[in-house]
Amino acid sequence: MLIVRNATLPDGRSSIDVLTDAGRITAIGANLPVPAGAEMIEADGQLLSPPFVDAHFHMDATLSHGLPRVNVSGTLLEGIALWGELKPQLTQAALVERALQYCDWAVAKGLLAIRTHVDVCDARLLAVEALLHVKAVVAPWLDLQLVAFPQDGLLRAPGALANLKRALDLGVDVVGGIPHFERTMAAGAESVRILCELAAERGLRVDLHCDETDDPLSRHIETLAFHTQRLGLHGRVTGSHLTSMHSMDNYYVSKLLPLIAEAQVHAIANPLINITLQGRHDSYPKRRGMTRVPELMAAGVNVAFGHDCVLDPWYSLGCADMLEVAHMGLHVAQMTSTAQMRACFDAVTVNAAKVMGLSDYGLEVGKAADFVLLQARDPVEAIRLRATRLVVVRRGQVVARTPATTAALSLPGRPQTVDWTLRR
Repeated sequence: MLIVRNATLPDGRSSIDVLTDAGRITAIGANLPVPAGAEMIEADGQLLSPPFVDAHFHMDATLSHGLPRVNVSGTLLEGIALWGELKPQLTQAALVERALQYCDWAVAKGLLAIRTHVDVCDARLLAVEALLHVKAVVAPWLDLQLVAFPQDGLLRAPGALANLKRALDLGVDVVGGIPHFERTMAAGAESVRILCELAAERGLRVDLHCDETDDPLSRHIETLAFHTQRLGLHGRVTGSHLTSMHSMDNYYVSKLLPLIAEAQVHAIANPLINITLQGRHDSYPKRRGMTRVPELMAAGVNVAFGHDCVLDPWYSLGCADMLEVAHMGLHVAQMTSTAQMRACFDAVTVNAAKVMGLSDYGLEVGKAADFVLLQARDPVEAIRLRATRLVVVRRGQVVARTPATTAALSLPGRPQTVDWTLRR
């Protein structure tokens, strides 16, 4: 049994207690009685949030930066080529070791649910088997959802469709794809049809790398929304990246947004990676590539942010910090009103949980007792400070603690300890 006293919740409620028992939230309110023997965490007005959720990641490639070499151009295509060079050298042991290390980082940062795409174009399915093992190992601390991802193209890569089906048979959760990487637009559209029908047959979710390009004529999201409607997959389908929308003309986008919303297709932007990989062929002005986040939200589309990459062939930075992702997304999308900044916090918590279909998620009575205490007073301050995760709780058990961030100044006539939070 555990109780958190005097917390502030993301919706603004303050001086709130949260009581847990047997791994579930049993009561939320002010001045709750403390049961005998309960572990108590004094929040002191700090923000208690549901855990962070990463709706788009590549755990099979994570922490492989520099193997076998570094991406010199920094482009998406060189990253894909570099991953192709690395694949023959992969071993299950190395994949498992790197993935487990990353999961440790995630838990320490309050990131307790991750959807990761796993490449199925290697007929050995080494990465699939490795991450299925990791999923089982980390289940007590972290929800790991796997997407069968044909990195080299479902129709372009020999055996990719058969490998994808084998991966699903082994227990992979979600159907993935990459239509813009097929040889032609027509082949890309055909891959979307095949993948959506496969998901419908198996009762699975769909998450496609969709239009991750600067080409405004890459419009596979339209096809994805169509097949979602046709097959009744509403709420089970996600379009990831959607960076071509950054470059589309406004009239076409005005038609596209209602189609996405009507089909209840989720959208995922990956701020750190989208602005790093896109616009590489531009001189100036340079496009930054991230999809139209505020416009999608305004149209009623559920939008989440993903980290996408950490220390891999595509990105040489990162540390499993979803507040860093929200911070970058806020800036790139120019979402600077209070409501918009709070929406960016939602994009790495509740919105991302909807993408993954996490029905047991949230600060509500009866839900799993998973949450993180942040050294901040509200979601906006949490993003501003990339707030320290003071305590991380999973199923009512503390799984990580980090000391509060402070600095002791020694200034003449003004010795003090710095507090970066804004007390009103």
